[in-house]
Amino acid sequence: MRSTPSFVLIGTLGALLAGSALAQSQPDGVLRGSLGLGASLASGNTKASSLSLNADAVRETAGDKITAYGRALRTSAKNQATGQSETTGDQLRAGGRYDLNFTPTVFGFGGLDLERNKFANLKLRGLASVGAGYHLIKTPSQSLDVFGGLAYTADRYVAGTVVGDSATPRTSYSYASLLLGEEYAQALTPTTALKQRLVVLPNLKDRGEYRANLDLGLAVAMTQALSLNVGLGVAYNSDPGAGIKSTDSLFTTGVTMKF
Repeated sequence: MRSTPSFVLIGTLGALLAGSALAQSQPDGVLRGSLGLGASLASGNTKASSLSLNADAVRETAGDKITAYGRALRTSAKNQATGQSETTGDQLRAGGRYDLNFTPTVFGFGGLDLERNKFANLKLRGLASVGAGYHLIKTPSQSLDVFGGLAYTADRYVAGTVVGDSATPRTSYSYASLLLGEEYAQALTPTTALKQRLVVLPNLKDRGEYRANLDLGLAVAMTQALSLNVGLGVAYNSDPGAGIKSTDSLFTTGVTMKF
């Protein structure tokens, strides 16, 4: 039997999801951002496609800082032999944070984050947070912040699931939590930058349960406007609901355009 040839086309313009390098921040009041778009297409025995969007923006002065981000990923696959097609990935994350410097080293913050992940049974998650942080290191080439506070999470699920302190399936679940985190950035060379962020959210309603998010990103500048990015995002939920895995991870590569 003659085999069916396969053809793969991959086009990428942008960093994909969490872990990609954010827009560079300088305390001059100028809005800076980065934008990326990624796509892939495969045909042959299996027809598959993916589309991703990544955007970051930051505006910083000597007294405050505003940051915003958006991430979207959608993938689908179709079996050419059976004609069956299905969505294999559907994720969306967006949010922003406002930081106010009380002193050169101490700051307060308030943030709002939204998330959707169909395959984690998450129809919509809203997270509002407030707290304070400390600049342990803040130089032009290196920074390290630690922060903590309180957060309130409101989850809505695609299908009812057993989660929290309920023995019966529920379609929504809201709770307060602590927020503990750190964020590190370093210019390894004049053209290479590393960023890392860890946030842990211990549940105050259902003690012993918690969520955690780890983002890693490495960016290598190709031109003044374009950078090659490699990213890893890991999300952990100790109580994701019945039949749902606790850990989601995503490895990404792409090219980011800055403005």
